[in-house]
Amino acid sequence: MRRGPIGFARLGTALGAVALVLAAARADGQAVIKVNDDVNFKFGVLLQGQADWLESSTADDWQQNLFLRRMRLLVGGNIAKNVSFFFETDSPNLGKTVGGTKTGASMIVQDAFLSWKLAEEFTIDGGLILTGIAHNSLQSAASLLPIDYGAYSFDFSRPTQNVTGRDTGFQLRGYPFAKKLEYRVGVWSGQRDSASKQSFRTTARLQYNFLDADTGFFYSGTSLGKKKILAVGAGCDAQKDYKSYAADVYVDLPVGEGGAVSGQLDWIRSDGGETFTNLPKQDVIYAEGGYYLKAVKLMPFFTYGNKNVASTEAGDEDRWSVGIGYMAFGHNMNVKAAYGKIDPKNGKSVDQFTIQLQGFYF
Repeated sequence: MRRGPIGFARLGTALGAVALVLAAARADGQAVIKVNDDVNFKFGVLLQGQADWLESSTADDWQQNLFLRRMRLLVGGNIAKNVSFFFETDSPNLGKTVGGTKTGASMIVQDAFLSWKLAEEFTIDGGLILTGIAHNSLQSAASLLPIDYGAYSFDFSRPTQNVTGRDTGFQLRGYPFAKKLEYRVGVWSGQRDSASKQSFRTTARLQYNFLDADTGFFYSGTSLGKKKILAVGAGCDAQKDYKSYAADVYVDLPVGEGGAVSGQLDWIRSDGGETFTNLPKQDVIYAEGGYYLKAVKLMPFFTYGNKNVASTEAGDEDRWSVGIGYMAFGHNMNVKAAYGKIDPKNGKSVDQFTIQLQGFYF
């Protein structure tokens, strides 16, 4: 007998209980340890509990998982005048069963870097850093519009030996021309050969801000009507024979007094060449959009993704989802649910249903 999503009553009770705890623990002020005028520290946490039902591509049943999509501890602050740091750990997909094996607790270093701001136009970053060249690949996981990133936003990560999209290296970043322009230029370790003689990986990105500038290290995602952002960007990524290019447009605008619209369109072309044979030449598209209803704190949204591999239909697919988020306390605490479909060119189309509860403070 075909089985679909089950246990919603018990799941709803559990999610409600956690939501009440998070709501009760919410603080309006930022907890900061101040040593002096130049030195301070702050701490944070990101928890994303997830329930997921994925239709099997080979049988008439469903894979069912209850797990922690992200469990992150965050530390940031300043160690000197204009010198900041950020450190973050994660235990991703804790409790999720993959290939018959349940994922156990395995803490990793997610981010670890210093930033020295010499001027608004010139900041030096160094450490373990997010290295994407498209908008979605550089967003914070805590303020995403849908439940998660686009399916192809980090296709570069495994071939370039990244840690969940992060690499060790250095980056120059700045916001010249009254913050209308943003640039990021980085040199990274990339894939290393046995003798570590391989050339480094390089990335570059430009973004033009028509309205407000999004000057955080991570792009902030949907602001729920608090910002006015309209930006276009482009980037490139290379190491030896590997090349990747990206272009994107992002919008996040209030609409009247009672709403806000958020959305983006990203295009990425990648070709691993002879350097990364596990990354074929391909074009991917990711789109998302949503409308925030301030009075009821609801945000319906959609996502769409397409992968087109050159010279073969293997790997070609479409993905889409529709969902809604209840932004009870904005990004500090919210609940999202989405139904979607994964439609490979050569394979069975499968359905997916996901619920996520987020708690975030930093």
